[in-house]
Amino acid sequence: MGILRGMQFYGNAHKVFAIMPERNVLSGESAFGRVWVRLMTSSKRVQDRSREKRVRELEVATEKWKIANKVMFLMELLKSEPEMIMKVRLLEQYRRQINLPKPHKISDFIRKSPKLFELYKDERGVLWCGMTKEGEDLLDEHDGLVEENGDKAAEHVTRCLMMSVDKKLRLDKIAHFRRDFGLPLDFRMNWVHKFPELFKVVKVEDGEECLELVSWNPAWAITELEKKTLGLTEESDHKPGLLSLPFPMNFPPSYKKMYRYRGKIEHFQKRTYLSPYADARGLEAGSKEFDKRAIAVMHELLSFTLEKRLVTDHLTHFRREFVMPQKLMRIFLKHCGIFYVSERGKRFSVFLTEAYEGPELIEKSPLILWKEKLLRFTGYRGRKREIQTYSDTLEMEEKELLYSSGSGDDDDDIISDDDDDEMDIDEVNDAYEEN
Repeated sequence: MGILRGMQFYGNAHKVFAIMPERNVLSGESAFGRVWVRLMTSSKRVQDRSREKRVRELEVATEKWKIANKVMFLMELLKSEPEMIMKVRLLEQYRRQINLPKPHKISDFIRKSPKLFELYKDERGVLWCGMTKEGEDLLDEHDGLVEENGDKAAEHVTRCLMMSVDKKLRLDKIAHFRRDFGLPLDFRMNWVHKFPELFKVVKVEDGEECLELVSWNPAWAITELEKKTLGLTEESDHKPGLLSLPFPMNFPPSYKKMYRYRGKIEHFQKRTYLSPYADARGLEAGSKEFDKRAIAVMHELLSFTLEKRLVTDHLTHFRREFVMPQKLMRIFLKHCGIFYVSERGKRFSVFLTEAYEGPELIEKSPLILWKEKLLRFTGYRGRKREIQTYSDTLEMEEKELLYSSGSGDDDDDIISDDDDDEMDIDEVNDAYEEN
């Protein structure tokens, strides 16, 4: 503090220099010289840096996939129960996974989708949640599609192993990509053992389980960009090395700086880079070649996903394995023509812009078509029905037996005055309109 007290500061808080003594060791003289002191500046928030690059259509897509994933989580949770029912009180512990902050009620969230879930009280008044027949049928359909997608998912997991520096990845990290790749619920217990010719489960020194590559497949060492740009196929005789392929770019309509940086963008597109499947251990961190290869790796990973979208947190788990820089968000924001960062919710997600036209995916897999079908069963907006008790259910069943030849009117629908005010799927577009 004594040195700081005797210093004179000039300038402002962002760039400050001070006149302070500088020792001359050789001559023993004490002279005064100017020494630049760089003080820390407050970095901009991601929201501030990306506001001018915001794309309303992809924000709509973000909300759509978030709702689908919330509903899917609840369906899978109920499926894991022996009778496929669960006390609503026990669902409270899954608020974080459903991303439902307080004071919102779990029961209110369930009521949003009466075609998928049903609530009832037992004889003690305890509230339970289960799935409707339509919900169970949808889940069975999903399981069949996941089974059909098994070979493609195995290819994508294998290609991830081929891109990794040690040709192995921890299972708990791959678990982050389970829904994104279309992997089944039991992938850690059963699915990983179904493809012994591709990969195997091994234990590393710390006792963690990893998935290790068994055999290298040259036909899978072709990037998705090479397939689209050069027309390469799996039959091509190909060895991963240096690439000089331009990335498809789709800039936000409101982003005007692209014209100012056109020369730099063209120079970036012409720069060669190492294939994601080539050995990258010799690259110098922070170099232009290092960063462009990281872009290629992220482009490839996003191409593997069903939604062409990933939570950015999931990507950061693989920085060491895929030889990527520490500050991935900076690359996403800098290359906003290739990627789009959505800040909706507590966790950011990144899109591959070329895969979308407006809020819609250009190419939709069967599992994506199933998700869109699921969304048509959600987002109910209306009045809450009074939850039936156990005795009400018995009485209703007796009436159905006695009056099975009745007119079929829904006389047992008792509605309350409480409105369900969470927005419907159909209203998402309206919610994002510019003021």
